[in-house]
Amino acid sequence: MADDTAPERTDYKAITLDGLWDNNVIFSQLLALCPLLAVTSTATNGLGMGLATTVVLVASGLSISLLRSLIPPDVRIPAFVLVIATLVTLVDMAMNAWVHELHKVLGLFIPLIVTNCAILGRAEIFASKKSVAPSTYDGLMMGMGFTAALVVLGAIREVLGSGTLFAGASLLLGNAFKSIEMNIAVYDGMLLFALPPGGFVVLGFVLAGKRVLDQKLKPWRKGQPKQTDAPACHTV
Repeated sequence: MADDTAPERTDYKAITLDGLWDNNVIFSQLLALCPLLAVTSTATNGLGMGLATTVVLVASGLSISLLRSLIPPDVRIPAFVLVIATLVTLVDMAMNAWVHELHKVLGLFIPLIVTNCAILGRAEIFASKKSVAPSTYDGLMMGMGFTAALVVLGAIREVLGSGTLFAGASLLLGNAFKSIEMNIAVYDGMLLFALPPGGFVVLGFVLAGKRVLDQKLKPWRKGQPKQTDAPACHTV
């Protein structure tokens, strides 16, 4: 007979696939589209925004998992929002102090991380029900998937729009990122892709590409478990 009191095993492989691909914040849940289209005119901006959001996702998963036994169920949502808002404020202040140029470029979209429905969704669906280690790891994988989506979209838009890649990375993120800056000398770019309409066009093609890949991978992925459902919230 199975022991009902045995601790639940955590499938870290499923959490990884969930965050990076199956339940990706952008490509699967279609959340956070406003900052996605606003800041991904360059890959550098997308990387900065993605890393900031990842820090909040990891810290909120850790914090809410630690506090879940202390938060009454009736006020859990306001409590989650308060925790997330506190963490976003700390990230905003840290970026203003240490990566000020990037902070100026991203502007209002840093404090608006608190309205990202994916963060509150992970707090409600995962962190409030799981232990510290899987909750922290889930936040990391969701953040990495979100960052990858921003960088991919930003890179495509930047290459097509201006013929550069990670332009200004050393100025915004530090001299360590100078090696990733690239310039396509024979191509001046098309302004359309640097503007919001171009962002919608690129996003549509990327989403279509993911759907095609999902169909091709379906026979190989058949029978593999999925860890979590998408948040019920649809705020972008």
